[in-house]
Amino acid sequence: MTLQINRPEIEALIQQGLHSGAFQSAEDVLFEALEIQGEREAWLQENKEAINAKIERGLAQLDRGQGIPGDKLRSRLEADKAAWLADHSES
Repeated sequence: MTLQINRPEIEALIQQGLHSGAFQSAEDVLFEALEIQGEREAWLQENKEAINAKIERGLAQLDRGQGIPGDKLRSRLEADKAAWLADHSES
C-alpha cells in the first residue's frame, strides 16, 4: 500500500517522530499513532457507562442549582491538571 500525505502538519509530525530517534520509519510512526488511537477508543468504550453516568449526575446537579461558576471551575481544573502533571512527571 502506498500512502500520499497532503497535509503538511501530518508530515511535520512524522518527521518530528523520525528526528526524535524513537522511530526508524514513517510506517513505525503511523503504526504507533494508530495503536494509541485504538487504545483510546477501547478505553472510551470500556468507560462509556461511567462517563455517561458522571455527565448525567453533573446535569442533575446543574438542574438543582448546584453548579460551579465558570471562573471557579477553570481555576479548579487548572489546579487539578497541574497536580496531575506533577504526579506523572516524576514517574
